[in-house]
Amino acid sequence: MSDLAGPVVASRDELRELRTPVPKHCGWCGRRLEQSGTVGRRRRYCGQSCRQRAYERRAAVQRTGLPEDAVVLSDTEIATLQDRLFQLRCAAEDVVTAAEDGATTDELRRMAAELANAAHELEQLR
Repeated sequence: MSDLAGPVVASRDELRELRTPVPKHCGWCGRRLEQSGTVGRRRRYCGQSCRQRAYERRAAVQRTGLPEDAVVLSDTEIATLQDRLFQLRCAAEDVVTAAEDGATTDELRRMAAELANAAHELEQLR
């Protein structure tokens, strides 16, 4: 026998939460979006230029036949990304070495903050 006695009724707010979550960051540049109000469609881009760039990318992907989730980078962008990843790895190795060498808590905190900052900067791919 079922535990449910009748139909399940959900409020409008509960139904809204069940929908696919809309990102709270711009779909192109990643900046945090300011959501104003609860009426209408939620914003996906921070401005018209980001919306246009996203459209151009979608159109280019359709023309080339690449998968929609493909990421295309120029040689310069790849080199920059590799440099930034190398810097992040070096910062992490520095923290490990400092901890093994008996660095003070304050020094480890400072190094961890630099590591977090490097990781944060790396998140900004565009």
